[in-house]
Amino acid sequence: MRRSTLAALLVSSLALVLPLGTVPGVAASAPAPAVADVGTGAALGARLDAAAERARVPQLRVTRRVTGLRNPWDVQPLPGGRLLISERDTARLLVAGKRGGTRTVRFPSRSVWVSGETGLMGLEVDPRFGKNRRFYTCSGWRTAGGTDVRVIAWRLSKNYRTATRARTLVAGFPTTSGRHGGCRLLVARDGSLVVGTGDAAVGTNPRDLDSLGGKTLRLNRLTGAPWPSNPFARATGPRRYVLTYGHRNVQGLAQRADGSLWSVEHGSFRDDEVNLLRPGGDYGWNPVPGYDESVPMTDQSLPGPQVAARWRSGTPTIAPSGAMFVQGRRWGALNGTMAMAVLGAQRMVFLGFDARGRLQRTTVPPVLTRFGRLRSVSTAPNGDLLVTTDASPGAVLRVRPVAR
Repeated sequence: MRRSTLAALLVSSLALVLPLGTVPGVAASAPAPAVADVGTGAALGARLDAAAERARVPQLRVTRRVTGLRNPWDVQPLPGGRLLISERDTARLLVAGKRGGTRTVRFPSRSVWVSGETGLMGLEVDPRFGKNRRFYTCSGWRTAGGTDVRVIAWRLSKNYRTATRARTLVAGFPTTSGRHGGCRLLVARDGSLVVGTGDAAVGTNPRDLDSLGGKTLRLNRLTGAPWPSNPFARATGPRRYVLTYGHRNVQGLAQRADGSLWSVEHGSFRDDEVNLLRPGGDYGWNPVPGYDESVPMTDQSLPGPQVAARWRSGTPTIAPSGAMFVQGRRWGALNGTMAMAVLGAQRMVFLGFDARGRLQRTTVPPVLTRFGRLRSVSTAPNGDLLVTTDASPGAVLRVRPVAR
């Protein structure tokens, strides 16, 4: 097996260009060779196909777009080249300028509840931001009676200095110590707001349809009303918001070009998962009695059908986080794959699924194993990837494909 290398390029503070190793059918939890081991005869065709596909995978240039951050959790592009960034533990909301400097946005950050894995987390920018200046946060929050996790709509001032609360869209996600806060946001192409939540490490939450913990939710991003086509929309109480249930700790949400919705979920000691979301689907996490983490991530012995994962890490877990489906011809063989940030194994994994959602290959770019823990992935207007590094100092990386 051969690997070509290209000398590192200095762009801004850092630029790196290296080839990728494409690994058909190899779990991302294992060290990845350049090509899966194949023999002779019929396997020779597989070897040649893999080599041809690897040749179509672009090299990646990585630059540090923003530096000096403290454990950034999410990043989303704003019009005009600016970026909106959240820091979980400091509860700071930042706007990065076109050329890299940052400015702290004034908003009621003292009301953000920070504990353990919970703080200022998911961000999403309204598709009509240019007209309505709206963006959305998912965070811990201090309430008169204690704490919860909630989704809030904000308006950003025209000078990018102040955020004013427009309305609380949905609240009451369970909290305990701050463990399993979840809290990823996605505005889907139908205009709905999809929310991924954690189970707060309470065993009964994931399958309790009237708990908002351990779920994916779907709601009207403007009013906060449950989305009318939700599977339990005609019920009463919190279950009206539920899209899927039986989750442990949803860390990523992504929408494929075909419109399908996907989630990324932390496993216990095994089986991080990527799931294709089916409205009303049960994803099988049921750690009772107590909080028994020895049970399977997708327990097929439960009543009714459970939806099997489309990718699993196996043992040990690698702690995947944010995800985004890559789009654009310049991404070559990576076009249409899911780019998944990984915290524990400190890498980016590109997952290729076929039209039916079956895993075909995983690709681990060596260049993206050099920046420590990767937390989130979003897409710049030109199709480049924006990636946060979970460190202090942390950074926002810009990842772009370059021609060979």
